[in-house]
Amino acid sequence: MSVILVTGGTGAIGRAIAAEFAKTDDVVITYNSRADEAERLCRELRCQAVQADVSDYDSARRAVEQVVHDYGRLDVLVNNAGIAQIKLFTDISPDDWNRIISVNLTGVFNMTQAAVKPMISRKSGAVVNISSVWGVYGGACESAYSASKAGIIGLTKALSRELGASGITVNAVAPGVIDSPMNSSHLDAQELAELAEQTPLCRLGQPEEVARAVRALAENRFITGQVLGVDGGFC
Repeated sequence: MSVILVTGGTGAIGRAIAAEFAKTDDVVITYNSRADEAERLCRELRCQAVQADVSDYDSARRAVEQVVHDYGRLDVLVNNAGIAQIKLFTDISPDDWNRIISVNLTGVFNMTQAAVKPMISRKSGAVVNISSVWGVYGGACESAYSASKAGIIGLTKALSRELGASGITVNAVAPGVIDSPMNSSHLDAQELAELAEQTPLCRLGQPEEVARAVRALAENRFITGQVLGVDGGFC
């Protein structure tokens, strides 16, 4: 049985990832402000929740330290926490930019740096980062989000080379348009339908499909430095 830490566990994709691993493993999710939702989810999945603001270095470090203290080790880190924004590039404020980068990209740095230290000591571990199709192709009116997700891809590839000798794999999943509250809160029904039409499989993805891809990358010990598109062929 492995110990899995999933950031942003109360979101649709985070819940699906936690549920996938909870079938066989010990799972800890992080949440920032949705304590009630995290508690409800943990009762359902029989997992543990820890509060963490991934954009804050000390908060991220404390979350990892708690997991290692409670379970004795950390086998898999899934960097899933993220926020999105749809806005014209010329309308993005410095605060908008800094907030998205601090959560989506700096948050991955904060959590991963804390997590890989005990993994290096054990010469074993896996990191799976959640990027996005927009990090691969870029999304109009989502320049800050696209930049943050592209940064995750660069960090994934660099760390896979640096940490491979320590027995740690580092990969990324780049979801396409997923049927989730994050997307439905930013896009109306017509926009989602148009994106589904642009997808060769002619539908939106499901969070569970992302979760199964995350698990596959976490468990395969000879895959590293890869970006797996779970996007229905979107390009």
